[in-house]
Amino acid sequence: MQFYRQLGQIRALTFDLDDTLYDNHPVIVRAEQAMFDWLAQILPPAMVISRDNWQRLKQQLVAVDSSLRHDVSAWRYEALKINFMQLGWRLKDAELAAQQGLDLVLVERNTVDVPAETHRVLALLSAKLPLVGITNGNVDPKKIGLAPYFSEIYQAGRDGLAKPDADLFDCAIRYLKVPAQQILHVGDHLHTDVFGAKQQGLQACWYNDQQRVLTTEKVTCLPDIEISALAELLPLIK
Repeated sequence: MQFYRQLGQIRALTFDLDDTLYDNHPVIVRAEQAMFDWLAQILPPAMVISRDNWQRLKQQLVAVDSSLRHDVSAWRYEALKINFMQLGWRLKDAELAAQQGLDLVLVERNTVDVPAETHRVLALLSAKLPLVGITNGNVDPKKIGLAPYFSEIYQAGRDGLAKPDADLFDCAIRYLKVPAQQILHVGDHLHTDVFGAKQQGLQACWYNDQQRVLTTEKVTCLPDIEISALAELLPLIK
C-alpha cells in the first residue's frame, strides 16, 4: 500500500468492475473469438471480415458517431450491422444478424471467473459502507454474481458518458447523498478511474495488481492511494 496524500473520511466506496474486481482480458479475448467463430459459420470464408478490418471498421464508425465510444454494446451492434450491409444484406436482415451476434458475445462477456477473494472483500466492505459500481463496460453484474454487494451500479451508455467524463461519477454522488470528498473510488485505470474520480472531487485509489511503476506511467494526476490487493481496503474502513 502506498499513500500519495492523506486520506479523508470515507463514507462510501465506488468501484470500477473490469480488471479491478476480476481479470477481464481473457473474457474479452474469448468473446471476440466467439464472434469470429460465429461469423465463420454463417458466411463464406471470403466474406468473413479480418480482425484488422474489424478494428478499422469500428474506428471509422466512431469517427462518424463519437457517442458509440460511450456504449460498447451499441458500438459492436452498429459495426456488425454495417459489416453485413457492406456484404449486400438488406437492412432488416443485417439488424437481425447484428443483434444475434451481440447476444452471442454477451453470453461470453458474462461468463466471468470472479475470484473468491473479491467476493470475500466486497462482502466485508458492503456490511460497513454503501458500495456503488461504475463501469464503462457491458458486463451484467447480476449474471456474474456481483450485484448483491452493490447498492447501485451505473454503466456507460445506459446511464451516461463513459469515464473519465463526469456522468457516472455524478450519478454515484447523487445516489449516495454523500459529499464527493468522502467517497473513495477504486479502479485500475489511471486515466478513466483516477483522473476521472479526482476531477469530480472524489478520493481515488489506484488498484495496481500488475506491478506497474507509477513513474513510468502516463499520469495526469496522482491517486490518493495505491493498492495491489483488494483486501488492503479493509483496514481503511472503520
